[in-house]
Amino acid sequence: MLRFFVLCTLALASRADIAEEDDVLVLKKSNFEEALKAHPNILVEFSGRQADDIVNWLKKRTGPAATTLGEVAQAESLIADNEVAVIGFFKDVESEGAKAFLKAAEALDDVPFGITSDDAVFSKFEVSKDAVVLFKKFDEGRNTFDGELNKADLLSFIKGNQLPLVIEFTEQTAPKIFGGEIKSHILMFVPKAASDFNDKMSEFKKAAEGFKGKILFIFIDSEVDDNQRILEFFGLKKEECPAIRLITLEDEMTKYRPESEAITAENIIAFCTLFTEGKLKPHLMSQDIPEDWDKNPVKVLVGKNFEEIVFDPKKNVFVEFYAPWCGHCKQLEPIWTKLGEKYKESSDIVVAKMDSTANENEAVKVHSFPTLKFFPAGDDRKVIDYNGERTLEGFSKFLESGGKEGGAPAGEDEEEEADVSTPGVGTESSVGPIIHL
Repeated sequence: MLRFFVLCTLALASRADIAEEDDVLVLKKSNFEEALKAHPNILVEFSGRQADDIVNWLKKRTGPAATTLGEVAQAESLIADNEVAVIGFFKDVESEGAKAFLKAAEALDDVPFGITSDDAVFSKFEVSKDAVVLFKKFDEGRNTFDGELNKADLLSFIKGNQLPLVIEFTEQTAPKIFGGEIKSHILMFVPKAASDFNDKMSEFKKAAEGFKGKILFIFIDSEVDDNQRILEFFGLKKEECPAIRLITLEDEMTKYRPESEAITAENIIAFCTLFTEGKLKPHLMSQDIPEDWDKNPVKVLVGKNFEEIVFDPKKNVFVEFYAPWCGHCKQLEPIWTKLGEKYKESSDIVVAKMDSTANENEAVKVHSFPTLKFFPAGDDRKVIDYNGERTLEGFSKFLESGGKEGGAPAGEDEEEEADVSTPGVGTESSVGPIIHL
C-alpha cells in the first residue's frame, strides 16, 4: 500500500478520519481523494525530496520564477548561496528571449533563477550581450548558453550542466540522477577511503568528458552500508570493488559489464563507445547450478539452467522470483514450500524459485518481489503472470486450471502487480535500493 505524507497549507480542520503522524497527514490510496476534497491546496511528499528542494519549489509557486537582480550584491548572493544557479542577462526583460527564459525557470523547481538588466551586473560577470549563464560550484564553474533562446533548448542546456561531470550517488543526489533526462548511467563502485581513490576518480573524469549529455558518470562508495543493496543488485560484493557497470533506465533496465576490470580512461572510453554504438551485449548474472537443485519439492533455478527448465515443452513450470531480503518473500516461503510438496509427484508440474538478485534471464524482467510467473507446457514459450490470491488454495486452482484462474498474459496487468496484496503477503520493488531513497 503506497504511503504519502501530506503537509496541509490550510487550517488543521475538517480532517475527517485520516490518521496523523507528528501533525502530518498519512495518506493511502484509499483516502487520497478524500484528502484532496477536504484540502484543495496541499503539499504532498511522495519520496526523496530534501528540504532545499521543497523550499525552492515553494518559492517558485509563491513568488516569481526568477528573482530580479538589481545590483551586484544580489547576484553574488544568489551564486554563493546555491550549488547551482542560473542568471538571465537581458537588456530588455520584456524581450522574447527573456520571456522564454522565464518559462524555463517556471519549469524547474530544483534550480534557483535570477534575471537582470543592470549594467553593473553585466560588467561584473563579463557579459556584454543578452545571455543565460549557469553558475556552479564544481567542474568548470560556469556555462554560457549559446543556442536559440527557447524554453526547450534552455531546459536541455540546464539539465545537461547542472550535475557534476562525475556525481556521487547519495540520498541527496538520487532524485536528480534518476529524475534527469539522461537514462544511461555508468557506475564506478569504489571505496572512497582507498589510497588510490583520487587516481581512480581522475581516470573516470577523463573518460566522462567525451560523453557529457549522453552517459551520466556516477561513483558509489562501496564501503557505505546503505549502498550494499545496490552492489547486490549488480551482483557485486564490496571485496570485488573497484568495479565498473553500466545500466540503462529505459522501458527495461539493462546492465552491462566491461570485459576488463582495469579502471583506466582508455578502457572506460572504449566500453562507453561500444555501448553508444550498440555493440554491447547485456550482462546477465547467474549463480552456478547447485548440485542439489532438484532434490527438494521446490526446484532451484539460476540463470544457467533457467531456459532449459522453464521452457521444457513437456512441463508446466510455476516460478517464484524472489529476493533474500524481501519480507513478503519470506512470508510466502512456507506456502510455496507446501505447494511444492503437493505437486512433487506430478509428472508435468514443476514448482520452482529463483533468487533474482543474483540471477537474470532475457525472457523475464522482474520489477517487484515476489513475482510469480507460470510457463505452461508447449513450444510457444508462453508466460502467464499470476495475479490471484497468494494462498495454497489459490495457487492450486491456478495450476489445475492450466494458468487460467488467477492469471493474465505476461505484462497485461504489470502496472497493478505492486497492488496485489493478500493478508500478510505483498510485493516489494526490485529496484527499491536504488530509486526509493
